[in-house]
Amino acid sequence: MKKLLLLLSHLAALGLGFALGVYLLPVLVAPKPPVAGELSALSAQAQYTGEFRRDLKDSDFLHWGEGKVAVGPQSIVLTGKLAPGPDYKLYLSPEFLETESDFMRLKPRMVRVGDVRTFDNFVVPVPQGVDVSRYNTVIVWCESFSQFISAARYR
Repeated sequence: MKKLLLLLSHLAALGLGFALGVYLLPVLVAPKPPVAGELSALSAQAQYTGEFRRDLKDSDFLHWGEGKVAVGPQSIVLTGKLAPGPDYKLYLSPEFLETESDFMRLKPRMVRVGDVRTFDNFVVPVPQGVDVSRYNTVIVWCESFSQFISAARYR
């Protein structure tokens, strides 16, 4: 019985350590967030704005975003915060969504803009040839775990 309890306690500690590593490693290796001046300048060039909110259907205490999103032809800017996590991608969608199942349903009609590498503010360049006016929603998605993080309607 003592060996079983010892094994279970070690497995629990290992599981907790792994979970904390998945959560904290992206924070530890993230580059410095963009400075306020850069955010302001790029936001001023934006054609559209939206807002990430924590109260979306599939957002929870580990998967959320909040803040103002500015969408322009050259960049998408978040002045706000995201819950830290691995492998975040930024997508543009032709429809607003707030669930993983809606994301999977609409993914063929979306365009992937790029990687989100910071969690306090971000700037993601819009690839050449992507017309942001053809879409109406910005989505942050965790590619590794197929997890919805947040969405903001900008048009």
